[in-house]
Parts: sequence; C-alpha cells; structure tokens
Amino acid sequence: MLTVALPKGELLKNSIRLLQSVGLDFSAFLDSGTRQLQIPDTKGVAKALLVRAHDVPVYVEYGQAQLGVVGYDVLREKQPQVAHLVDLQFGHCRMSVAVKASSSYRSPIDLPAHGRVASKYVNCALEYFHSLDLPVEIVPLYGSVELGPITGMSEAIVDLVSTGRTLRENGLIEIATLYESTARLIAHPLSYRMNTGNLSDVIAKLREAVLVEV
Repeated sequence: MLTVALPKGELLKNSIRLLQSVGLDFSAFLDSGTRQLQIPDTKGVAKALLVRAHDVPVYVEYGQAQLGVVGYDVLREKQPQVAHLVDLQFGHCRMSVAVKASSSYRSPIDLPAHGRVASKYVNCALEYFHSLDLPVEIVPLYGSVELGPITGMSEAIVDLVSTGRTLRENGLIEIATLYESTARLIAHPLSYRMNTGNLSDVIAKLREAVLVEV
C-alpha cells in the first residue's frame, strides 16, 4: 500500500486538495474532531501519515512513506536523502534576514562581526553568512525567534516569512532574502527507482494536476 507523509500546519489543506484531484482522499485529517495520525484513503489503496513538517523527509528517507509533501525550507535545512520530484506551486514564502526597524542595519553586511543571529534554520543561516564571509554566532531558537532582536539577545534573525505581518507587528523589517520556498513532492529513492506500488503513475498524475493549476 502506498504511504504518503503529510505535514501538519499551513501546507496540509492544499496537500490534501492536490491528492484528492488524483483520486487519493485523506480529507478526514481536516475534521477538527479527529485525533488520528494515520488514515487510509476512501478507496483503501493508500494511507497517509500526519506528521510535523520537519519530520516528513525523515519518514520518507527511512522508507516508512514512499511519498511526502514538505516545504523547500525544510529540505534546504535538513538535506535529507530523498528524491526531489515536483514543485507543487503552493505554500509560497521566503527565508529572510530581519532586524529591528529602529536599528541601523539595512543590509546583512552591516551586522557586526561575531554578532548573534537567532534562527531555527541553523544550517541555512550558517551557510548564508559563511557565503558573505561574515562570522556570526547562530543562536538556535525554536519558538518565537522575533524575540531575539526585541530582547537584545540577537542583532538579527533568519526565519521563514509569508506575509511579513508578524515581523511588522513586532517592529522588525526584512533586509535580505536567502531564497524562495514552496511545497515540494518528495519520494523515497529506492521506492521511486523500483516503482513500488505503481508510484510512477501517482507521480505523473500529480505533475499533471500541478501543471493544470499553474
């Protein structure tokens, strides 16, 4: 049976809608009363796992799911051993550097050498500042990273931004974009090569469905 790892949160509704368009119905996950973390589709030909977004590539890499939907931001940060298949064209956001609007920093290179940058995307942040040849200390935060500059713990943050509303409401501004992110379809490499569970047909239908919507 085909298993699909789906992310909790912002990408879930569009992920389910896309899968419904190719005949896989996991809409039971959208029922506010359900606490199930694994459900079969209505035809009984596949099942889905509901997991944290950062865990999607883990389940796919280790073969507990043959397919997964996850943000490009997670793939960039985690660098999992999975097959990158399709840009699904939803979940648009960007990875940005932000600082207090009242600060004098208007470019990342204005930040002080060995200054502190708060982020849950530690690897992406390190890679970016290394590319600028600017040594910084990355402070790992996994909650509201906006508090870093507000409290003075860090000069800047690196975080995922969608509308920018949270930044504005907390007196922060973006000063650089590392990359744009969208939802991606990924697969377990061996399952993909071996066409386990007729995987290629499902992937082809998903590609076609995305092209229709673009």
